[in-house]
Amino acid sequence: MDAVTSVDAALPLSPYREIGRAEWARLAAGLDQPLSETELVEIRGIGDRLDLTEVQEVYLPLSRLLSLYATATKQLGAATSSFLDEDDATTPFVVGVAGSVAVGKSTIARLLRELMSRWPGTPRVELVTTDGFLYSNAELERRGLMERKGFPESYDRRALIEFLTAVKSGVPEVRAPFYSHMRYDIIPDAHVVVRRPDVVIVEGLNVLQPPPAPNDVAVSDLFDFSVFVDADTSHIENWYVSRFLALRQGAFTNPSSYFNVFAHLTDDEARTAALGYWNDINMPNLVENVMPTKHRASLVLNKGSDHNVESVLLRKL
Repeated sequence: MDAVTSVDAALPLSPYREIGRAEWARLAAGLDQPLSETELVEIRGIGDRLDLTEVQEVYLPLSRLLSLYATATKQLGAATSSFLDEDDATTPFVVGVAGSVAVGKSTIARLLRELMSRWPGTPRVELVTTDGFLYSNAELERRGLMERKGFPESYDRRALIEFLTAVKSGVPEVRAPFYSHMRYDIIPDAHVVVRRPDVVIVEGLNVLQPPPAPNDVAVSDLFDFSVFVDADTSHIENWYVSRFLALRQGAFTNPSSYFNVFAHLTDDEARTAALGYWNDINMPNLVENVMPTKHRASLVLNKGSDHNVESVLLRKL
């Protein structure tokens, strides 16, 4: 065996490019910061420490990359239609955003919607969360799944597949159910309406789940690109507890909130309750269902303890 072969054999094989924070941040050179502090405050979720530097160095380059992918896919669709001598029937570019509860994926999805809409090739961007495809609380109670809310079996997977199939089929108007975090339930007769935008972002815990049976369609089969937000489990636990404590003093104080019962707990009682939910529901779901799907993503954002992205994994083409 020659020296070159020996070196090649020692190199780790991976379908991803690993890009450090500093290298990724350099991709923002020459890109103008499109958001103001006020706009960022409106996007940022409870417990997130997202600042304008993080937007500039991490999410602005990511939004540009996604816009380039979307534009290139649209051009390929037009070229394919021309080759087939058909009218251009290019459909929305669909981006999936996955990750644990409290990892910040909802904030990232909202941020990407805002940033991608500022690029010339993708001015119309819609965001849909898979919370709308949870079964209603009444149905979860009927099925004995209320304590497993957020696990794959608590979602109406067929309805989600039908929604995305309609989007990718170019249906002019597609409706998704609306979920209220205040009521912790689906709102009857309320919908999110998608009318053939340039991009549809789909955010949720289990969007990268493999199909339940070999002949079934996976939700991610209908994605053009997917992002997984990753962090050490101990960090996510801390973020979850901190967010619960913040909600107890904020949204939970609303008398209409499903979680109003927690508003009057002491700090120690609230922390105990949060850890109970984490250890009994969210941690098992993360370990059993969410983390194993990371390798299915097109891109992985690796966060540190301060919520800042430390490195990026980008799947090779």
